Amino acid sequence: MTAGMLTTILIAMLGGAIRVSTPFMFVALGETITEKSGRINLGLEGNLVLGAMVAYGVSYETGQPWLGVLCAGFSGVFLGLIHGLICSLPRVNDIAVGIAMMTFGIGVAFFFGKPYIQPSAPRLESLPLGNWSDNPALRSALEINPLFFVGIIMAAVIWWMLANTRPGVILRMVGDSEPSARAMGVNPIKVRVLATAAGGFMAGVGGAFLSLSYPGSWNEGLSSGQGLMAVALVIFARWNPLRCILAALLFGAAGAIGPALQSVGISQGYYFFNAAPYILTLFIMIASARSGASAAVAPGELSIVK
Repeated sequence: MTAGMLTTILIAMLGGAIRVSTPFMFVALGETITEKSGRINLGLEGNLVLGAMVAYGVSYETGQPWLGVLCAGFSGVFLGLIHGLICSLPRVNDIAVGIAMMTFGIGVAFFFGKPYIQPSAPRLESLPLGNWSDNPALRSALEINPLFFVGIIMAAVIWWMLANTRPGVILRMVGDSEPSARAMGVNPIKVRVLATAAGGFMAGVGGAFLSLSYPGSWNEGLSSGQGLMAVALVIFARWNPLRCILAALLFGAAGAIGPALQSVGISQGYYFFNAAPYILTLFIMIASARSGASAAVAPGELSIVK
């Protein structure tokens, strides 16, 4: 492999990491908010797919892709509220409800999204941040969607709120010890429902990126399990919103390996490299299950740590 080919691969991986990481980032941030309240939501895959369909449909019908992003977020709130309210009932398992909500969200998206599989909707415009370079590959890699920067800002805001604001302290208290929250006069059910709805909003916006930016279309195989992989990403980031950015970029880079190699004509083992994010998820879940450090920082009320 020549130095030029290596440079091309690295540049392609840079651009791919940024693009692929964006939906991971939003879903991971949403799951972080939810899990900080002591509830796990495996249904964010459904929020992601429904958000992608709603965003694409609204953009196609109105010609306003940013309105589609907003509506995608509210579709996630809708699913999040249903999930939160059902899980508030006695003797209800949040993992089982999450799986059911994932199926429900995907089914609703497939049913209402069939008319939008073929039409072309207005997409979100990327920012051309590489115009200073004469390298066309680098210019292409640095065409970055604004939602990537929105995700970074949201991660910083969530991290600051969790550490420095009363709502953030209440959220962490509910997630760490429900009896302590009740003793302080806090209603854990209300907090968890709101946290699940907020997490759903973030996942819905992540879905909007998939349909309106990359890959930039609506079809029934759009998500490829990214909502479920984000749960592993949150554990890997140890429930830290800032670490979610780095973890999402790592997942994004893993997902970009196959296309990067194909860009220089290396097709042998292409499908194996395309499976890199799933292999990484498997290793992270195995490592996390054996890690005392992850268990030490996990919210105490999560069903997976009890």
